[in-house]
Amino acid sequence: MKILSLLTAGFVALATMAFSPATTVNTGDPVSKSVDLKNSEVVWKGYKVLGSHTGTIGLKSGNLQFTDGVLTGGQFEIDMNSIVCTDLEGGTADKLVGHLKSDDFFGVATYPTAKFVITNAYPYGKNQYKVTGNLTIKETTQSIKFIADVSENDGVMMASADIEVDRSEYDVRYGSGTLVGNLGDNTIYDEFEMQVKIATQK
Repeated sequence: MKILSLLTAGFVALATMAFSPATTVNTGDPVSKSVDLKNSEVVWKGYKVLGSHTGTIGLKSGNLQFTDGVLTGGQFEIDMNSIVCTDLEGGTADKLVGHLKSDDFFGVATYPTAKFVITNAYPYGKNQYKVTGNLTIKETTQSIKFIADVSENDGVMMASADIEVDRSEYDVRYGSGTLVGNLGDNTIYDEFEMQVKIATQK
């Protein structure tokens, strides 16, 4: 009976291990790597009925956190005063940037920074993660999700992602067909894109 009981217990343990989902347990201490601001880039693109505009915006600070080499967290502060338009030139570009900085859009004088904080990063294929985080614009915080590519090159961690943001969720109202309506050809679409490329310091 004892032998039978031991065999049964062993079989149950093996079956439990075989059919339980595999989990990754991070046992090391988190390592925070500061963002290399000079070698990091955020490219934005906004759309309207009659075309689009694109440009860049800089990061003010940031870090990525890794545990056992796995991305587990991070945060970035975006310098809203650094908005640049790259598809226009001279006074036309300055006029658009001034409008984007005004209260019609991002109210940069009142809200000089935006912020993104990773709340969850789940490994998703080779060098990829499903990332969830909180994006704060004009003191309004919304949860967003995206796929990020993360790799290491000579001690530098490289991360990139294509992120779509719905500005209407942050009370950025100007030209919004959702918030204003009946704008016809003057409508500016609520969704804008950010192509984010992050490099950390060694």
